[in-house]
Amino acid sequence: MGRKKSDQLLLLLILIVLRELTLTSSVDPPQSENLASPPLAFPTSQLDLQVMHAFANSIHPAPIGWSSTTDPCDQDYKWKGVTCEFGRIIFINLRSMSLNGTLPPDINRLDSLRSLSLQDNSFVGPLPSFENLGNLQEFYVNQNNFTKIPDRFFNGLTNLINVSLDVNDFEAWEIPLDLAGSESLQSFTASRAGISGHIPDFFGKMMSLQTLRLSYNNLIGSIPLSFIGSGIKELYLNNQNTELSGGIEVLGNMPQLMTVMLQSNNFTGQIPDMSNCTLLSILELRDNRLTGPVPKSFFDMESLTKVTLTNNLLQGPFPSIKSDILNDDDNTGNSYCNDKPGPCDPIVNRLIEVAEGFGYPIVIADSWVGNDPCVKWAFVTCHGENVSILNFGNKNFGGVISPGFAEITTLKRIILNRNQLTGSIPDELTKLPDLQLLDVSGNNLSGKIPIFRSDVEFIYADNPFLGTDINPPPSSAPSSSVSPARDESHFGVVWIILPSVAFAVVILIAFLLAYRLMERKKTSITPISMQSLENPMERIPTPSHPSHHTNVDVVEADGLVLSIQSLRLATSHFSTANILGKGGFGVVYRGQLPDGTLIAVKRMECSEVGKKKKKISEFSAEISVMTTMKHRHLVALLGYCVEDDETILVYEYMSQGTLRDHLHANSDNERQYPALNWKQRLVIALDVARGMEYLHTLANRSFIHRDLKPSNILLDDNMRAKVSDFGLAKLIPDGKHSFHTRIAGTFGYLAPDYAATGRVTTKADVYAFGVVLMELITGRKAVDNELLETDDHLVSWFYRVINEKESFKNHIDPFLDIENEKDTKVLYEVAAFASYCTNRDPRQRPEMGHAVVFLDNFVNEWKPGNYDDDVFTSSSFGSFRQRLQKWEEDTESSSNSRLDMCSHIANTQTSLTPTETTDTFTQQY
Repeated sequence: MGRKKSDQLLLLLILIVLRELTLTSSVDPPQSENLASPPLAFPTSQLDLQVMHAFANSIHPAPIGWSSTTDPCDQDYKWKGVTCEFGRIIFINLRSMSLNGTLPPDINRLDSLRSLSLQDNSFVGPLPSFENLGNLQEFYVNQNNFTKIPDRFFNGLTNLINVSLDVNDFEAWEIPLDLAGSESLQSFTASRAGISGHIPDFFGKMMSLQTLRLSYNNLIGSIPLSFIGSGIKELYLNNQNTELSGGIEVLGNMPQLMTVMLQSNNFTGQIPDMSNCTLLSILELRDNRLTGPVPKSFFDMESLTKVTLTNNLLQGPFPSIKSDILNDDDNTGNSYCNDKPGPCDPIVNRLIEVAEGFGYPIVIADSWVGNDPCVKWAFVTCHGENVSILNFGNKNFGGVISPGFAEITTLKRIILNRNQLTGSIPDELTKLPDLQLLDVSGNNLSGKIPIFRSDVEFIYADNPFLGTDINPPPSSAPSSSVSPARDESHFGVVWIILPSVAFAVVILIAFLLAYRLMERKKTSITPISMQSLENPMERIPTPSHPSHHTNVDVVEADGLVLSIQSLRLATSHFSTANILGKGGFGVVYRGQLPDGTLIAVKRMECSEVGKKKKKISEFSAEISVMTTMKHRHLVALLGYCVEDDETILVYEYMSQGTLRDHLHANSDNERQYPALNWKQRLVIALDVARGMEYLHTLANRSFIHRDLKPSNILLDDNMRAKVSDFGLAKLIPDGKHSFHTRIAGTFGYLAPDYAATGRVTTKADVYAFGVVLMELITGRKAVDNELLETDDHLVSWFYRVINEKESFKNHIDPFLDIENEKDTKVLYEVAAFASYCTNRDPRQRPEMGHAVVFLDNFVNEWKPGNYDDDVFTSSSFGSFRQRLQKWEEDTESSSNSRLDMCSHIANTQTSLTPTETTDTFTQQY
């Protein structure tokens, strides 16, 4: 009996030792490579085994050793990437194995799991909940195709150290408060992860957090103030689709910062003094709306290796930062006084000091560019070379009145009424020798009232706290301006009238809010309906008054609306040096985006109401067409802007200009580009035909261009052509081939049937295409008023000269080098086809699809057959497909006889030679 008891005690002792070993295994180990202890030969627990078998069945291809019939902790099978401890799964590493599939929904039953590495694979579906994986110290699921993060995903993850969620297609989600319980978190990266909402405050309270990467998401709001004093070393918040905003002064109080990426947002205000950030190496601030001078502390920071500031609104002198550190290609978009390091003019420095009092408003920084304030600086008026008037009235500026005003001794008028200014009126202003007017009415100023000379008109009404020691509230609504008598005695009753003033202010605020809401409704811009293009003005109403920021949703499409600010930056404030050309709509500028992408910016210029309405109509039509048409031979619309009374279209940049520029000399009789060879001209013609065929028949909705001409055909680096300018385009009604509309187009390219009847079909574009072919062959303009009246209209002249084969050679573009018989034959074939396209009878013109077939054979080295005489007789009414077949069959016919028959078509043409130049027009009714 005693022996049995001793055996029982020994067994109990063994069980206690095993229990202690198991408890010891749950103690938190170091992270990463030290997470796993040497494995022991324990079989996998039943709970873990079920999860791992489900995992093995859900991924493809299965990693080495993974099978639903084996034990992941059995050393004989060795599941690749799996580490066990006492029969529990503690480490799974499947990094970069080209795996796909899903994760088991109950993966959180692996409650001993410490590390999960699944990055750089192709896993799909929603992430399962990780809730209550209390031992989990790190997980990496970045660069997969996960679609959703479930609720309570981070709940109970109290030992998290490293998290990576980057580059997944998650549904929109916000960083939950549950994550605040992970107080040991050192790194949280979730760039391109679909995050929305605000940056949580709790990140700033995590003393161990060193890396926070949230780039390329949809975050809004500002950088939390809780980040002050935090230990964050790497802060990546750049390229938010919805743009972060507010100031960045928090950065100056984050002493551990080493890398800061805030580019491509909407941050405003001044760059803070960063001298406390002695470890700072990289600072990316480009593409924001930062204002004010670059802090001088930047110049002495030895730790800096890279700084970008391009495309802000920074002021003052160009920063004296070493060129190998300042990684800006140029100072585009900023408002420096000069384009290289050096001092600003003293008057510029004084004006910047004035702007500092207001907090460097964007509206000031946007226009105060250069070193001469007398050249187009907003709010500044000069007499001679002296600044005499500063008018900042009714701009809603906050801040204070800077003593810097007193440094501009030539000032005669200072107008600051109806803003939100606080503080006192500087005594220094009383010493301005030429001051005639100071208007500070309608603000929140306080302190004593300064005494000016008797000849100075001093207006200070509607500052209820002026003349008292009471600090004003943060803001109040300005009231009407009244000039009081200069008797300070009335301020003794301020305590009596203060309640009445407060009540009046409340009523006024309510009234103003209601008024602004009504005005917003009046000026809101509704989306364009794609149902019709007949009345585009109904879909793009223009604001009744300009505003600096206008929320515009002009088309039912995402990503097209651009801000006027971004376009000003891209074009160097619409510099004349960037003008590419001018047309009926306005001026086209060359622009460059922050990433180096070149764009073409078409800016409407018109002050007459009637013409402006017409151009807005064209603007609407162009957007409606281009947002539904995507083709390699149609110029791509990248965006548009309706803001600040500006109407702008933005296109892809075509580096080789227009076909007109390559065919014709400019007004100075100079050619801008080398002459095109015959093969290039054929390829261009085919490209245009493909684009027009798509527009007519291949797209979801069919349109007629109505203004096809060389100036609307653009060329890229490879001399490939794209059709542009769809301002006159018309949607073809369903089930119809023709319809009546107002006549629009360009003289010389206008089809006679359309001009005579107002009924338009796709054959109107075919006619214009034929004229373009004639220009490619002859180098002549469609209408040339410098020639005799009998020769000034290209189509009529072309039909006369094409009949005489030998003399026709003399009329080919002299810059066109036809070197062999084969090219000569092809040229004659194309000339004949051009005549077909311009037939007076629209029924006898080919479709653009026929043009593609015809030209494609030449471009791809097809040798054309000769044509029969009958092909060009006006009595031949066979289909164009039949004619193509006949051309191919009649290979022994004489090209001479074919060309002779052009006289039949020539006799059917009528001249449309205008008395003026070939400007685009629209018929007025």
